[in-house]
Amino acid sequence: MEKILPGLAMLAIIAAVFVLLGIGWRNRLKRQSDVGPLPQAPAEPGELSAEAEGQYVATTTGGDWLDRVAVHSLGIRTNATLAVYPDGVLFDRAGAPALYIPAASLTGVRQESGMAGKFVEKDGLLVLTWLHGSHELDTGFRTRRAADKDTLYTALQELISSAPAADATSGK
Repeated sequence: MEKILPGLAMLAIIAAVFVLLGIGWRNRLKRQSDVGPLPQAPAEPGELSAEAEGQYVATTTGGDWLDRVAVHSLGIRTNATLAVYPDGVLFDRAGAPALYIPAASLTGVRQESGMAGKFVEKDGLLVLTWLHGSHELDTGFRTRRAADKDTLYTALQELISSAPAADATSGK
């Protein structure tokens, strides 16, 4: 009896933590309900510029590396392949819907050491900044092989510099 009560109390505390986590995630989904449907990947994306396997870290609100976007499974970390095409970028995510970002929506790419609970060596993450409706978003990706990061970074910079500005295509 001495060990049963503390064990039950611990189980109750763990259950309460999980319930609170669920409530927090549900409230985040409600707050972010104005994030519209994601763009569909084209059937024929064009010639592949660069591709690498790695980890899709998360999508966060632009400039706020801790504010995960929960809607459309954008806040879920998963293994993925990042492919750069002439008209956009495709994250083929394992266990989550693919994420396609049109080239015209991309506004920048940079290297960071961390975001949304994932911290690595200096400049170990690629972070793409893009516009989706009225929302500025940051999406992080960590390549499996370090050499792939530079190839992707260069391809993304070229894609962004050659694409029409997002403001010009959205009519702002």
